[in-house]
Amino acid sequence: QVQLVESGGGLVQAGGSLRLSCATSGRTFSSNAMAWWRQAPGKEREFVAAISWSTGFTYYADSVKGRFTISKHSAENTMYLQMNSLRPEDTAVYYCAGSKYYGLPTGASRYDTWGQGTQVTVSS
Repeated sequence: QVQLVESGGGLVQAGGSLRLSCATSGRTFSSNAMAWWRQAPGKEREFVAAISWSTGFTYYADSVKGRFTISKHSAENTMYLQMNSLRPEDTAVYYCAGSKYYGLPTGASRYDTWGQGTQVTVSS
């Protein structure tokens, strides 16, 4: 079974930057789309950004568009999220997820593999 492991979270001041990584391990990577999600305390899990593994096409939530960039290193089966101009409202646990659906799914039910999450805290 494929496992996803996030890293790169931490504490940063508002306006700062962080780069999250999602590494895969286990049997042959088979996701067609990968995405970043986040969940703040007391809130539902929220879609952040998705990337098509075959085409590299990307899609972002309005709340992060222009500030976050999702990318991938196909040869290493690793995905990244570059987060710039961070705001206190970006504070959450960030999860990477894999989907066998083609396209850029934004529904959580379309993702069948999830990492354990990495905490991002943005101080004001």
